[in-house]
Amino acid sequence: MFVDTHAHLTDKAFKENLNQIIEKANDSMVKEIITSGFDLSSSVEAVELAGQYDNIYASIGFYPEYADDFSKEIEDKIEKLGGNQKVVAIGEIGLQYTDGMPSHERQKEVFLRQIKLAKRLNKPIIIHCRDAYGDMITLLKDNKEYLTSGTLHCYSGSYEIAVEAIKLGFYISVGGVSTFKNAQNVREMLKKVPLDRMILETDCPYLTPHPYRGQLNMPSFIPTIAQSLAQLKGVDIQTVADTTTINARRLFKI
Repeated sequence: MFVDTHAHLTDKAFKENLNQIIEKANDSMVKEIITSGFDLSSSVEAVELAGQYDNIYASIGFYPEYADDFSKEIEDKIEKLGGNQKVVAIGEIGLQYTDGMPSHERQKEVFLRQIKLAKRLNKPIIIHCRDAYGDMITLLKDNKEYLTSGTLHCYSGSYEIAVEAIKLGFYISVGGVSTFKNAQNVREMLKKVPLDRMILETDCPYLTPHPYRGQLNMPSFIPTIAQSLAQLKGVDIQTVADTTTINARRLFKI
């Protein structure tokens, strides 16, 4: 049994065949899926979708790309939405320092506001980070009194940063990137991270794992990611399935 801890089932790519996608996941032993919001409208859609299926849950939050659009009104709406029993996390939230993003200071402000929101709701956080790992871990350490727990979504940073995050109570989320031929650095990092601090995700419809590159990513590809991780860790796939499922259910209280 598996849990896909990060999917985007409200994406338009799934609009025509969502029921089949969910059935295929179930047939592949992916029994629970967390569908993630990245702004207010997608968060509302995630909660609505989670309400339609017993085995689907929602995370809600505001992606760093849209930090300039964040406001007190939006924060209040997300907080109210967080009272829904199918909402299991705040995210994806975080920092992205690639070109064309909002200012670093604005991103950090919005990130911290949502960390504090998660604390008020007693929810874990799902962190998106790209080219900003140093500022991310510094912000987390400086504000650890507001942390509950959480995960580094689709993590591809250093082992050293992973260790610091684990000390703060975070899990490392393993996705399709770990199977890419050019991601040897990610695999070397994952070799050293304890399996009992890992969870699985697809980030579908993005980041389709090898050997399915070029196809639409789906929750049913979780066993492929798990098999790759099992080989990396030198254990059988059942051990990966059991451990990551326990971790996911503990973290998200599902």
